Amino acid sequence: MSEDANIIEKPSRDDIVSLVKAEFGDKVTFTESTKKNIRAINEGRRLFMKADREVIYDLCKYLHDKLNFEHASAVTGVDWVDHMQVVYHITNYLTSMVVEITVDVPNDDLHVPSVALIWEGANWHERETYELFGIVFDGHPKLERLLTPKSYEFYPFRKSYKLRGQE
Repeated sequence: MSEDANIIEKPSRDDIVSLVKAEFGDKVTFTESTKKNIRAINEGRRLFMKADREVIYDLCKYLHDKLNFEHASAVTGVDWVDHMQVVYHITNYLTSMVVEITVDVPNDDLHVPSVALIWEGANWHERETYELFGIVFDGHPKLERLLTPKSYEFYPFRKSYKLRGQE
């Protein structure tokens, strides 16, 4: 039996939930969107997860290799003031299913494993998140700023960043 025989090309929501729970236990929890309009529009096509940062690489590898999530549609950051958060949107095109994964990152240790080796398209998303929020993606093949000068020592999307002239 080939390795590809273990891939579920069109996993259902129930397949994803049960397989991920079996593989990762309490390191990954499933949540609902807090926005009613997102729940109504995307009923059945969006799945929300919260993962420990220690398992995010393995979770993404599992979604890619076993459940056919072939695209990292977005990787970005959120500044919640008391901590940062990395948000991943991962897509399976055969089912039109999008998994949104959030990972909390403490302000005193802004490191999370890179998923750019799983999905090459995540490369620029991670670089942009690093540039704007200062979140470091460990193992990234070329983690450097995209648009701002390398000499910048601040991150413009952090809530602590003040524009010139602001008090």
